[in-house]
Amino acid sequence: MKRLINLWRAFRQLGPGIITGASDDDPSGIATYSQAGAQFGLATLWTAWITFPLMAAVQEMCARVGIVTAQGLAGVIKQHYSRRVLYLVILISFPAITLNIGADIAGMGAVAHLLFPRIPTAAFNVFFTGFLMSIIIYFPYETIASVLKWLCLTLLLYLIIPFLTHPDWGLIARSTILPTIHLDKDFASMLVAILGTTISPYLFFWQASMEVENRQLISPAVLVDKRVINSMRTDVNFGMLCSNVVMFFIILSAGTVLFKAGIHHIDTVDQAAKAFEPLAGEDAYWLFALGVIGTGALAIPVLAGSLSYMMAETFGWDHGLSKRFGQAKGFYLTMIISLLIGLSLDFLSISPIQALIWTAIGYGLTAPVLIFIILRICNNTLIMGEFTNSSRTNLLGWSAFGLMTVAALLLLYLQF
Repeated sequence: MKRLINLWRAFRQLGPGIITGASDDDPSGIATYSQAGAQFGLATLWTAWITFPLMAAVQEMCARVGIVTAQGLAGVIKQHYSRRVLYLVILISFPAITLNIGADIAGMGAVAHLLFPRIPTAAFNVFFTGFLMSIIIYFPYETIASVLKWLCLTLLLYLIIPFLTHPDWGLIARSTILPTIHLDKDFASMLVAILGTTISPYLFFWQASMEVENRQLISPAVLVDKRVINSMRTDVNFGMLCSNVVMFFIILSAGTVLFKAGIHHIDTVDQAAKAFEPLAGEDAYWLFALGVIGTGALAIPVLAGSLSYMMAETFGWDHGLSKRFGQAKGFYLTMIISLLIGLSLDFLSISPIQALIWTAIGYGLTAPVLIFIILRICNNTLIMGEFTNSSRTNLLGWSAFGLMTVAALLLLYLQF
């Protein structure tokens, strides 16, 4: 009982890092990881421990920028660097994020329709959009953060599925420790897709802005010191670890169930969920489907929120989830517009998988640029004071920059 109480207290003390990490495993990410497992079995399991330190380093830098400067990432870039860079990032990010929102809404609606086939997918899409829009507009930041944190628990569903299928744990251990690389276009495309799904630019903006909101909620007068930074770092590392563990288990589930059964092509999350039922049983099917709905409800506010923070800080609008609609109209209208555009994509016969491809291209183009700028900011003593990057953070940060640059160039080559 005492351990449960301690776990409960620890969970309540977790900050924005756990929400950021969990939202990275959105329905579009689940589709990517499911396709990786279905197409290549366990061959991509090793990517989970490769991407973890890179994700953690980049998100920690973004969080530190928010804590030290009391501004979001867009605000800092606007103040200290060329606005043209910021406008270019917005120009690419707005369509990429709205496409991502549309793909996630479609994924949630399709999976909900599988569970309740009498209700049309379109009705679920409208319901989820309206429901999430209402929560974002009418509830204060503290309530939204609490709801999002609880939604993180839906990711635990994916940790259960492999244990229902009795996999070969020895083979899993070898595939995890020893990297497998196939020198062909399909495998290279999958590695690029995994990188683009895990190290996503919208999370950079969300992480920094959420640290500002969280700090204002607790006490804006508290001085930034090593204790505050270390607490943030623990939160971010835990969030990114959870994200990668879930990614690992989704690839593992698809690799041991779908790949083994000869199902090698998954376009959408509802296809993955449907494929699990006859192969792994109804329990695995329901767990997978409910996980998609939970992660979609978690990720869509993060996607829309990151875009709103980006736009508001760039154009000087009042912003913040702690403000009412009337106090930050531009901020909330950006969220509403992005959700409605995302919803409209589902009625324009735009393929979710095509939307994800263009989303990946948008993220792939902006990620290297943003990581480069974040590294410059975090090594600038005029901005960060005594809280500049350590040698270890720089090593991981520049590694992420190099890897994402190669991924972006490879993605463009493969697409065009």
